[in-house]
Amino acid sequence: MPDGPPIDPPESGSQVLAALPPHGRALAHLPESAFENLLVVQTNGAPGRTESAVRERGYDPRRVGVIPVTGSDVSYDGPLWVSDRVRPSDLTGLSIQFSNALSYVDSGGWVVFDDLSTLSMYTDAEQLYRFVSTLVNATREADATGLYRVTNGVMDDAVAASIRGTMDAAVER
Repeated sequence: MPDGPPIDPPESGSQVLAALPPHGRALAHLPESAFENLLVVQTNGAPGRTESAVRERGYDPRRVGVIPVTGSDVSYDGPLWVSDRVRPSDLTGLSIQFSNALSYVDSGGWVVFDDLSTLSMYTDAEQLYRFVSTLVNATREADATGLYRVTNGVMDDAVAASIRGTMDAAVER
């Protein structure tokens, strides 16, 4: 696996902040069990990129949902479940799409936010903290495991530290 070994949370339902190098792929760090019921909040690339990553790992993309977070239009016709696109500056819209999509994540499922650093470029530290705290709490209540990626060296250290405080664990690769 080119991006490193799987990140094993301390226990099912844990929320983990993962500091990964630029251009690393968050999906490459997931254990096999994550692909049984997975929601990806995707700020990097189009849904087809997620489908390719899921297929490369040998899993069924029909078990994966994607919320595309991008300023560009999204055109995708494939087996992934894909929500309406949300602009990275629209935390309210993203919260709504996340809440709707989380209803498809079963107890024991996974939620992956592929790069919180992207949102840090569109919002202030306090708004980002409140937003992430809301996502983390909703994911915990759904009894799903969460992996929230930040890119090493992109997010302000104080912001990353405050977000880390909402998590059960943190790893750096």
